[in-house]
Amino acid sequence: ERSFEDYIRGYTDERTGELHRGYIEIVNELKSRFSDPTAIHTEKDKKEFVNLFGEYLRIENILRNYDEFTCLNELKKIDIENPEEVAALQAKYQIDDEKLKELQEIDVPDIRLLQDYRSTYNDIRDWLRRQREGKKPDDIPDIWEDVVFEVDLLKSQEINLDYILELIFEETRKNKDKATIIEEGRRLIRSSVGSRAKESLIVDFINHMDFDKIPDKKSIIDEFYQFAQKEQAREAEELIASEKLREDAAKRYLATSLKHEFANENGTDLSDALPRMSPLNPQYSSKKKTVLDKISAFVEKFKGIGGKI
Repeated sequence: ERSFEDYIRGYTDERTGELHRGYIEIVNELKSRFSDPTAIHTEKDKKEFVNLFGEYLRIENILRNYDEFTCLNELKKIDIENPEEVAALQAKYQIDDEKLKELQEIDVPDIRLLQDYRSTYNDIRDWLRRQREGKKPDDIPDIWEDVVFEVDLLKSQEINLDYILELIFEETRKNKDKATIIEEGRRLIRSSVGSRAKESLIVDFINHMDFDKIPDKKSIIDEFYQFAQKEQAREAEELIASEKLREDAAKRYLATSLKHEFANENGTDLSDALPRMSPLNPQYSSKKKTVLDKISAFVEKFKGIGGKI
C-alpha cells in the first residue's frame, strides 16, 4: 500500500517501472497551464485540460483516504500565526512541528479555483455531448476517442443544493450587489453535476428575493423551495398549454417523472398525455419527441424540489 508521501510527490512502480506523478506535480501543471479556466477555447486545450483535471480528480480521490490530506485542507483554512489554532490542529491530527512544516509546503488549490475547474470540466463535457448529438461514431473526431470523464468522482465530491444555497446566503451577507451574488451562484451551481440544470432557477430566485428579510441559512433554503415549487407549477401549466397536452394525463406523467427523476418514453403514459393524434399521423413521432425533450428538461430542472403539479 502506498504512503501519503508517495501520492503527494509521485513514485515509481517497482513491478512495471512505470512513473506515477504526484499531487504536487499535477497541481503545479494545472495552475501553470490553466490558470484561467475560462480561457480554454481550442479543442486541443479542452482535451488536455480534461485529461489533466481527470488525473487530479483520481489522485485527490485516493488522498481523501488519508488523515494527512484532511489535515492539509484544514491547515489552509486556519490562521497559521495563531498559536491556539495551530496547536488545536496538531492535537486533532497528532502531527509534530516537522510534519506541520512539510504540510505547509504543499500547495492546495484555492477552493474558488477548484470550483471554476469543475465548472469548466462540466462545460466541456456538455459541449462534447452536444457535438456528438446525431453523429455516427465514425464521425466523432479521433482527438476525443481515448478521453474519459470522471463523472462518478465529480459526483462523489460535489456539494448539494442546500449547501449551495447556504453559500449564497453567506455571499449576501458580504455583498449586496445582485449581479455579484448571481455570479457566485452561477459558479457554485455550474461546478455541480447534479444541480447544473437548476442554474436559471437559482438566478430567478436571487433576482426575486429581498435578502435583507432572510435572517439565516435555514430560511433561505425554505424560501428557495417555496419559490421553486411555485415556479414548477407555473411552468408545468405553461408546458401543458403550449404543447396542447391532455391536462390530467400530462400532470400524472409529470408527477411520475419527477418522482422517478427521469421521463420514461416507454409504456403509454407519455402517449396518453399527447394531444389526440393517430400514431399513423406523420407528425406524431416528431410531436412525441418534442414533448419528451421538453418534459425531460423540466424534470432535470425541478427534480428534488417537491411540491405538487
